[in-house]
Amino acid sequence: MDNSTHDSHPRADNVVTYDFSHPIYAMAISAADRRRIAVGSYIEDLKNRVDIISFSEDSPSLKPNPSLSFEHPYPPTKLLFHPSPSAPSNILASSGDFLRLWEVKDSSIEPISTLNNSNTSEYSAPLTSFDWNELEPRRIGTSSIDTTCTIWDIEKGVVETQLIAHDKEVYDIAWGEAGVFASVSADGSVRIFDLRDKEHSTIIYESPMPDTPLLRLAWNKQDLRYMATILMDSNKIVILDIRSPTMPVAELERHSASVNAIGWAPQSCRHICSAGDDGQALLWELPTVAGPNGIDPMLVYSAGSEINQLQWSPAQPDWIAIAFGNKMQMLKV
Repeated sequence: MDNSTHDSHPRADNVVTYDFSHPIYAMAISAADRRRIAVGSYIEDLKNRVDIISFSEDSPSLKPNPSLSFEHPYPPTKLLFHPSPSAPSNILASSGDFLRLWEVKDSSIEPISTLNNSNTSEYSAPLTSFDWNELEPRRIGTSSIDTTCTIWDIEKGVVETQLIAHDKEVYDIAWGEAGVFASVSADGSVRIFDLRDKEHSTIIYESPMPDTPLLRLAWNKQDLRYMATILMDSNKIVILDIRSPTMPVAELERHSASVNAIGWAPQSCRHICSAGDDGQALLWELPTVAGPNGIDPMLVYSAGSEINQLQWSPAQPDWIAIAFGNKMQMLKV
């Protein structure tokens, strides 16, 4: 690929917008029923909401399901549906004060369980994020501001293991293999953990500026050698190769403000999307060898407002979901 900017924008008929009653942060697309998308409110209060909306590719349109909506304590920091397309029931997980599981039925949503690993009190340190293990779907890993990562066996409702993962708050977690996960933290490091050897972790990257937090982590499911992370208040996406720790293989620097969200393509190992405070969603193709002037995005979409979240789901590989303000959009790529 050459490094010239393609700078093409999705056509208007390839953009579908949904207006929510509140600002949106968390989003998830169902693998078992690709029409279903969960969106979570971001209200700085105890009472928040999660709505399940219906996406139709044919029309294309996004429509509410009034019966598929529920109150959520505090804003959900993340939402994920069960990763298997053939899951026996459509289960949704959410993180916030606790890890919670919900069953999404045809005309109702029922709480399944609230998972709290604090034995001493009803209080537990807030969860910043979580990831659902695609190869071992009984496992969910959570990250917390108390410096720990917790691996849950959700079928038994018990903690499989809890690790003090970092020196400061852990902001994100991502599974690679069935027993291997990585996390990023306010201490500025990316660390990989293997559940077969819980005493040790491998640091594969540290912020160039001391104590600059790393906020998000995305592990390339099509090529597990690669992961991406973003730094607080930075316009860079850092691409890492776990075979050559400490030195990024690429840094994508075409955003004009802080990057908030990243997502690898579910069907290609060389494409990644990013979104940020400049109101832009950028789609990148990673070249085999980066040119001297860096890498330009192959597609640019301007939302007109700071984009807080994006999701690129295997259930909808031709569509990317973004959230800004109280709007959610599906972009056809």
